[in-house]
Amino acid sequence: MAQKTIAEALREAIAEEMRRDERVFCIGEDIGVDGGFGGAFTVTLGLEKEFGHDRIIDTPISEILIAGAATGAAMTGMRPIADVQYGDFLFCMMDQLVDETAKMRYMSGGKITVPMVMRAPVGATTRGAQHAQSLEGFFTHVPGLKVICPATAYDAVGLLRTAVHDDDPVVMFEHKKLYGSKGNRAEKGALSPIGEVPDEYYTIPFGKAEVRREGTDVTIVANLLMMYNAMQAAAQLEEEGISCEVIDPRTLVPFDYDTLYASIRKTGRLAIVHEDVQRNGWGAEVAAKVASEALYYLDAPIKRICTYNVPIPFAPVMENFVVPSVERIITEIKQLMTE
Repeated sequence: MAQKTIAEALREAIAEEMRRDERVFCIGEDIGVDGGFGGAFTVTLGLEKEFGHDRIIDTPISEILIAGAATGAAMTGMRPIADVQYGDFLFCMMDQLVDETAKMRYMSGGKITVPMVMRAPVGATTRGAQHAQSLEGFFTHVPGLKVICPATAYDAVGLLRTAVHDDDPVVMFEHKKLYGSKGNRAEKGALSPIGEVPDEYYTIPFGKAEVRREGTDVTIVANLLMMYNAMQAAAQLEEEGISCEVIDPRTLVPFDYDTLYASIRKTGRLAIVHEDVQRNGWGAEVAAKVASEALYYLDAPIKRICTYNVPIPFAPVMENFVVPSVERIITEIKQLMTE
């Protein structure tokens, strides 16, 4: 076992996949600049020294180029790992991702595959409305895309490897406050979780959630940074006699409903926590699915604890207000227990 931050774990996993398979390469903005940061959040730092600029490819500031080049390369047999500096910029490549990348295997009757990974940092970090969104809900809506969201170094490595090996396109969301990057790229308020990563090679299958904390009174499903907020809330609620089971879905498409249903059979209550806005966020689909398939396990209405339906404010005090905090989760869970 080695102790690593998520950024370090991703960097080493990418390097390992590039050594194992010459078809794997990275493409993005400033990912291999000599003396640079290694992308916006240090994940590719120094990889150009080993692999050269033919496989760590810096692009102009043109997200539409990144998506188009990665999709075309994947269609011809390569396995690109594309990097967008901020998840918000995925909107600049929506035609490629939604109308080409996601649909090509279906439209070709399975003759053409698009084995590419699109890595995208998300989450509010006092950068304002255009650099702070959590966009998972947009992409869970698109048939043909798989959507993953690792919250630990262990999961980042295992899920990335699975994504690189997959013949379908994968959008990989990573929270900016969880990278654990050091120096000039450290985020204010970052949790910087350091986790154990096994030395031996392993993968994590898509569609398998992780129960982070067992409990008996209420099930909380939360991803990325919100999983950590939910864990803190659960620890405090335990002191008040409320036992919370916390589930990290790890992948949103496919989603592990079996683990969720097993939990709510036991607890009878469900709260969904995510940093995406509440309206049509990924939690809305989960709530609808539970309501249609597992309603009679529930003793109370489903609670969604999400970012309010407003653009992310720039002012830190307002950002902290609109994004679910530990305190808001505690308050909402206490209310759920009375319903």
